[in-house]
Parts: sequence; C-alpha cells; structure tokens
Amino acid sequence: MIAQSHISTWLADRLVEARTVVADVARHSDHLVGLACNVLAFHGETATERKDARVLLLVIEARRPVRRAQREDTNRWVTP
Repeated sequence: MIAQSHISTWLADRLVEARTVVADVARHSDHLVGLACNVLAFHGETATERKDARVLLLVIEARRPVRRAQREDTNRWVTP
C-alpha cells in the first residue's frame, strides 16, 4: 500500500512542474502547456489558480487551426 504522505509529495511535485511550465509558456509546446493546465485546473491550491488554468487551457485550444482540430477530433473517435 502506498503511504498518503508519498502521494501528497508526488502531487506537490507535479504541481510545481505544472506551475513551472505555465510560468514559461512561450518555451513549451501547446500540448505540454495543456497538460500543465489540466493538472492545475483539477489540483490547484486556490480557486483563482484553478480558474486561471482553465482560461489558459481555452486560449491554448483556440490557437489550434480549425482543420487540424477537426482532423484530430475525427481521428480520436475512429476505431482501428
């Protein structure tokens, strides 16, 4: 069984990594920024941090070209 303190430490480390990515968004891919935003949106310490992460995620998603987004969405639902 995994100790609760180990889980808390692991989550705290992921939050630090996510905040680091978001703080330097220009140097990271949209995909990595999106992952970081998801972590912060669900596990951020404050309501403001969670809200800001959701807003940034919307901005990142809006930057995807429409055709690329449609192609990715279509391919996501196609079964092999």
